[in-house]
Amino acid sequence: MSDTFAETSSVYSPDHADIYDAIHSARGRDWAAEAGEVVQLVRTRLPEAQSLLDVACGTGAHLERFRAEYAKVAGLELSDAMREIAIRRVPEVPIHIGDIRDFDLGEPFDVITCLCFTAAYMRTVDDLRRVTRNMARHLAPGGVAVIEPWWFPDKFIDGFVTGAVAHHGERVISRLSHSVLEGRTSRMTVRYTVAEPTGIRDFTEFEILSLFTEDEYTAALEDAGIRAEYLPGAPNGRGLFVGIRN
Repeated sequence: MSDTFAETSSVYSPDHADIYDAIHSARGRDWAAEAGEVVQLVRTRLPEAQSLLDVACGTGAHLERFRAEYAKVAGLELSDAMREIAIRRVPEVPIHIGDIRDFDLGEPFDVITCLCFTAAYMRTVDDLRRVTRNMARHLAPGGVAVIEPWWFPDKFIDGFVTGAVAHHGERVISRLSHSVLEGRTSRMTVRYTVAEPTGIRDFTEFEILSLFTEDEYTAALEDAGIRAEYLPGAPNGRGLFVGIRN
């Protein structure tokens, strides 16, 4: 793990990983539906696709659907805590550890996904380009890349606040967030409270995400040899970049 990548707060803590699925499900996330949308986008471009790599796969929730659609599926995740959950969720799927800028699995895939705005954890356009080049290096000719961005600068709301409460088994989990503009980045402070039979605990996470423009994402993909288009809207309001490797 590089120091720079660790500083982006993209490596989820054990506390955060532990409640991630429960709280985001309460916020309306449907990982199976999101993965299904990606599958449909891929099928219109490469119906014969047989293999998929989910970069920054988190807890493996998308992989549950992907493994039913493709003969060969793998995940990549930097956070130990998130990766351990993914391994338990889909034990038959290899979950590799690696930095999304320089991982090397030594084999190509027909499809590579990078969802949940992970690419926006990169602090610079140069690092964004390293990500897209590395994805292209693992993508078979004619293969499809799918990247979910963070908000574009003109869509970000400075001072945005939101909250959610999840009832999950014997736990009640609350999430409050506040996002502010810092130059070309957004800084989100997220405060969690977890009430459970053993007591109540609180912790705070900080998410620093770059506000890359649509053109910067497109140029980074094209620089990597991936002809891309931006599809606004689904699955989470920020849209998707979908590209085909030359």
